Amino acid sequence: MTTIRTTCPYCGVGCGVLATPDGKGGAKIEGDPDHPANFGRLCSKGTALGETLDLEGRLLAPRVGEIETGWDEALDLVAGKFSTAIAEHGPDSVAFYVSGQLLTEDYYVANKLMKGFIGSANIDTNSRLCMASSVAGHKRAFGTDTVPGTYEDFENADLVVLVGSNLAWCHPVLHQRLMAAKEKRDFAIINIDPRRTATSEMADMHLAIKSGADLHLFNGLLAHIVENSAVDTEFVENHVAGFDEAVAAAQASTGDLSKDCGLPQEQVEEFLRLWTSTEKVLTIYSQGVNQSTSGSDKVNAIINCHLATGRIGREGMGPFSITGQPNAMGGREVGGLANMLASHLEIANPEHRQVVQEFWDSPKIPDQLGLKAVDLFNACAEGKIKALWIMGTNPAVSLPNADFVRDAIKNCDFVVVSDLVEKTDTTVLADVLLPATGWGEKDGTVTNSERRISRQRTFLTQPGAARSDWQILSDVALRMGFDNGFDYKSEYEIFAEYAALCGEAAKQGIELDLSALSGISADAYETMTPVQWPVSPGRRGGRFFADGKFYTPSGKANMLALTSRISPSQPKQDYPLIMNTGRLRDQWHTMTRSGKAAVLSQHTAEPFVEINPSDAKKFGIGPADILRVSSNQGEMLARALVTDRVQCGYVFSPMHWSDQWSSNGRATSLVAPNTDPVSGQPESKRTAVRVQKFDAKWYGFAVSVDEPLLSSEYWAKARTALGWKVELAGESPPDDWETYAKKLFGELSASSVIVEDRAKGGIRIALTKNGRVIGLLIVSASPVIASRSFMASVDFSSISLNSMLAGRPSTSVPDSGATVCSCFNIGVNTISTAITEQNLMTLEDIGRALNAGTNCGSCRPELLALIKA
Repeated sequence: MTTIRTTCPYCGVGCGVLATPDGKGGAKIEGDPDHPANFGRLCSKGTALGETLDLEGRLLAPRVGEIETGWDEALDLVAGKFSTAIAEHGPDSVAFYVSGQLLTEDYYVANKLMKGFIGSANIDTNSRLCMASSVAGHKRAFGTDTVPGTYEDFENADLVVLVGSNLAWCHPVLHQRLMAAKEKRDFAIINIDPRRTATSEMADMHLAIKSGADLHLFNGLLAHIVENSAVDTEFVENHVAGFDEAVAAAQASTGDLSKDCGLPQEQVEEFLRLWTSTEKVLTIYSQGVNQSTSGSDKVNAIINCHLATGRIGREGMGPFSITGQPNAMGGREVGGLANMLASHLEIANPEHRQVVQEFWDSPKIPDQLGLKAVDLFNACAEGKIKALWIMGTNPAVSLPNADFVRDAIKNCDFVVVSDLVEKTDTTVLADVLLPATGWGEKDGTVTNSERRISRQRTFLTQPGAARSDWQILSDVALRMGFDNGFDYKSEYEIFAEYAALCGEAAKQGIELDLSALSGISADAYETMTPVQWPVSPGRRGGRFFADGKFYTPSGKANMLALTSRISPSQPKQDYPLIMNTGRLRDQWHTMTRSGKAAVLSQHTAEPFVEINPSDAKKFGIGPADILRVSSNQGEMLARALVTDRVQCGYVFSPMHWSDQWSSNGRATSLVAPNTDPVSGQPESKRTAVRVQKFDAKWYGFAVSVDEPLLSSEYWAKARTALGWKVELAGESPPDDWETYAKKLFGELSASSVIVEDRAKGGIRIALTKNGRVIGLLIVSASPVIASRSFMASVDFSSISLNSMLAGRPSTSVPDSGATVCSCFNIGVNTISTAITEQNLMTLEDIGRALNAGTNCGSCRPELLALIKA
């Protein structure tokens, strides 16, 4: 089959992928060695994309209620409900909530329909949750939402400062580029993060800063820059406004920097010395900065330091925002946020509104900003939004205060959800479900974190009745009576129109200029290679702002006077700990895609909460206990991971688990809906919580051929190569364990083999059918001890019953332990033994001996930690 060049659908790195269809609905996946974002590298998630392409669980036909319908019936209903709401309550009574998973062409049509023809700005995106503070910071400083640098700066910097970014796990390919450059040309890497992460393991210095103190640190840095005569006086005088005010505010708020930041004095001094004395400084930041009630100010505090020193827009230096989603940047470009128009034009600017309205020939353009994500769902709860369309995202899990959001969606009179997955926490709340195409089934473009536009291309047949989002939106627009502007026949027409609008925007002094692509043909669009904007007759790609030209009214960059604000989430007597949330190495968002890949559940298979040993002792929590974690908003159940990776007084939990994968593992149900007043981005890193041990009377672990039927108070399921595995716990044991096991595995007529340990309160039950093992349940009075890596990899058709019941390999086969390297399925015990017995001293030694770390490289920080240990 023909190999297709496309782009990965996961994070904002924007890796090129070679997909070779196998003719059976799947594909072989490799990294594209010619793509300038990754040069052939892929992370564990990208490498496993081939395992996510089957149609199990897919939404393949429109549904109204529980009934499958044709497209005409479903779209007539959607158009009718939206039109009625607008006629009776006005255009602001309807809303779209879209996603960084959409392609730019989808995003553009959604924005055009809502803002240009419905006449409301009530379209916002889940990208609000990850990078809105960066947008606000960029616009306040530069006059435009523009990332100054390129990925090449990772290789050329002499000091790289990672702030609030677990790059090694959240953007692994960029981390690999960084570490490969460091091997060739040694330079310093500083990681600033309250939590010790995989990124910290690979850094030269880890500043375990007090949660929320980033603004203190960078205000202190600005004051230090001035005190040590490191200001680029010429650059500041000619190209910067607000310098004196920013410095005065920084100096006034800089007290005892060591105490304010919770850092050793010598670390603070070394950080200040290195940053000030190094010309080529690259400051990379991500969600740890953005997801804060003061996120915009934190972004501007970082930018202030680069503007004061003139270290911006030149090779190897500048502030660099790493976006979370594959097309978060593309959504920003086409106006997917409630406070923007397409092509970086402004709703608040009458001239910009006129440009867009005339270009679209639309009836009206809103002159008021729309509702941002949290406010949008508050409006649903208040009954102000009468019709809501959610596209390609799962807000019932991903938004803060998730229980409230669920109720808000339920409260909306009419809810449409476009998705490729039949059952998510959000689709079950919809009145109408519309089947959308997924990765590999649709065409379009995405823009990565360095402003590089790449193509996603079709290499699979569109399944069932699924359609691309832009087609669904266009069909609804036509049914709503908007005959002009939505008769698109293909994606390239939409892209060409968008590029032409960018050309009009450029005439207004907007930097997002794609005018050289406005006349793109179908063939040129099909063969389009990755290109960094701007793409104009006079310029193609490159860095911004080295020439001191900015997009503010004065033409100068703005430094802002910033004062530290206290987060509303503080420890309280009832809630004495602060919870931080984030991502894992091998999972993505709410696991609707990554959860299908068994290889990605080998590393971590259930929700967990990291808790410091001192806090664990204080609250009577032991390793592997189940925790009940509560806040003012809600509660969750998760496994305790006792570790000094988190500081005393703090806990950490990943945000991936939904009700489809666990009984109650949604960390977002606890998160308070506090937002940044400038950007509207929620604070996801600081929620006051309490923890207590879940009073489990029994714990269980099970493996099965078929998906288990779960009903216990605590459960978390995951796929294995040949079936399923599940962790279990309950407050009271069932009356009959054999009956429980048969119901769990959905086989009431199966035969049972039972081994009971009355002294320890343990029981093991294997079910067989037609002479074949179909499932095993291990129950214990304490957390189950079993070789999960072994049990998850067993071939039910060939394993002996004795080995199955033992829950571990025979004595002749060593237990590999928990998986560290997902690519080659290599466990911690195997690696630790090899390090000891073979005297492996480097990552290269481990790679030569075991292959671990030689493919995607995502496990290299953990391998290094094992060597150090």
